[in-house]
Amino acid sequence: MMYNDSKNILFITGAFISNSCWDEWKVFFEKKGYTTHAPAWPYKDAPAEVLRARHPDAEVASVRLHQLVAYYEHIIRSMPRKPVLVGHSIGGLIAQLLLQKEMATAAVAIHSVPPRGIFTFKPSFLIAGWGPLGFFTSTRKTFMMSFRQWQYGFTNGMPEAWQEKGYCWAIPESKLVVRDTVSAAATVDFHKPHAPLLLIAGSADRSIPASLNYANYQKYTDKNSVTDYKEFEGRNHFVLGQPGWQEVAMQVMSWIENNKTEN
Repeated sequence: MMYNDSKNILFITGAFISNSCWDEWKVFFEKKGYTTHAPAWPYKDAPAEVLRARHPDAEVASVRLHQLVAYYEHIIRSMPRKPVLVGHSIGGLIAQLLLQKEMATAAVAIHSVPPRGIFTFKPSFLIAGWGPLGFFTSTRKTFMMSFRQWQYGFTNGMPEAWQEKGYCWAIPESKLVVRDTVSAAATVDFHKPHAPLLLIAGSADRSIPASLNYANYQKYTDKNSVTDYKEFEGRNHFVLGQPGWQEVAMQVMSWIENNKTEN
């Protein structure tokens, strides 16, 4: 199975945060000669403060995982060549689903929500995920993470001033998208050949514990496909903006340079 070589990167945003989370990453990669794209999710192409003011937002609340996969697939089909995908959290899951569709030259899943069938009963994972799942609440209304929930699930271990600074990225989210991550919409055929895939984890991530990312990595079994795993010490779920994020970005770039595929 061969793929187009590419210097294009499509950044795929995760849930609960604005696509502005990629702004510094875009600059970082563009200085190295890459063309980057970081589109907002449907109904979210506005500043974070505007999106928060719209909460509860029925349009955002209606979004499903399969719609997001189709949305990014449409973006890719509009490009002259297949890109490298770099996704965070649910964006990492979307990257894996698009890789199944042969829509990328390579993919990096950063602190990725795992595909269907991979689960953990680790207390931090259950605590961080309970609110976003929104059980016993209306799915017609978006979920907005409180600052306390943000501190627990995204920015744990950071000084409060940094937690407050990062909270400006937080936006309302669809509960249906979160629930879809354990549905058939999140199914991956782990035996299927695929373009190179790197899974990145953080030892301090409460929302997506490193053990989940490692279990995700172990599920891929095709011996002729490149599947790699890298765990960073002390990285929480706010990895894209956590001080020292450049170390992670450099690892991503190095891996991409060493795993290009071409026709």
